[in-house]
Amino acid sequence: MTEPAPVPSIRDALLSLAADRGMGKTFCPSEAARLIGGPHPDGWGPLMQPIRKEAVALALESQIIIYRKGRPVDPTDFKGVYRLGLPHLD
Repeated sequence: MTEPAPVPSIRDALLSLAADRGMGKTFCPSEAARLIGGPHPDGWGPLMQPIRKEAVALALESQIIIYRKGRPVDPTDFKGVYRLGLPHLD
């Protein structure tokens, strides 16, 4: 019998999705929640707040960018729907 794949940490899931998308592309934080909690809302729904907190921490470390309406936002002061992506290498 094979063992199930290990569940990634929130940080690992966010960084992995950002790297998979690559520069200039974004992803919805719910994708990370589904990766960790599975396809049913009862599994991934409760992860949305912890994912937001980790996204803010990663943004403050300059490892990801938080976007709202296609524009980078201040990670300490944003509301509503957001997406995540890699920082641009300028």
